[in-house]
Amino acid sequence: MLVLVIEDHRLLAETVMDFLNLENIHTDYAADGRRGLALATAQHYDAIVLDVNLPGMDGYEVATQIRAQGHDTPIVMLTARDALEDKLEGFARGADDYLVKPFAPPELLARITALVKRQRGEIANKRLVLGSITLDPAQRQVWRNEQIVELSPTGFRILRILMRESPAIVARDSIESELWGDDVPDSDVLRSHVYNLRKVLDHPYEQAAIRTVKGAGFRFVAPTV
Repeated sequence: MLVLVIEDHRLLAETVMDFLNLENIHTDYAADGRRGLALATAQHYDAIVLDVNLPGMDGYEVATQIRAQGHDTPIVMLTARDALEDKLEGFARGADDYLVKPFAPPELLARITALVKRQRGEIANKRLVLGSITLDPAQRQVWRNEQIVELSPTGFRILRILMRESPAIVARDSIESELWGDDVPDSDVLRSHVYNLRKVLDHPYEQAAIRTVKGAGFRFVAPTV
């Protein structure tokens, strides 16, 4: 998981990032609204922790601009204001959750985790349809051109991760962390699983759905056939 923290209070930001890092969540940081908006719209994040009172551009405007540019990344707003109208303003601007300072880092983690699971479809088990490939988490079944594709349990999980994050590149260590947590196999097991996934999913089609991005990771590209 990769989380963007936009917070001008450096000590608070470091506290939040240190806690998330201990939970195997990677973080990026911006100390002002304009820098935060640039990062939020330039690359994929699983969630954004956004302070309301920011220099340059306040959190409300940052959230508004993120949504205006078509990004649906979950946003948790942080603020010292606890009035109802402030919360309503945050939700109206695009926030998904609202946390009043001071707060306990475990509560922030719980809110981020819940939002990311909902965004990824891990709560609703929503069906993913990208191009000619359909993945149904509830049935644990995959189709390509309406033909059933038989995948191993690990292959299914890898495909779900790549389809869920598509068209973003997913780093190898992110996939390994989601598959095996801290107990990542010593050998290059992921490469073997991806090889087997490709062999089953892409054969005999000309368009490959699983692409390797050298030095970065893997990407799912929706095939038309």
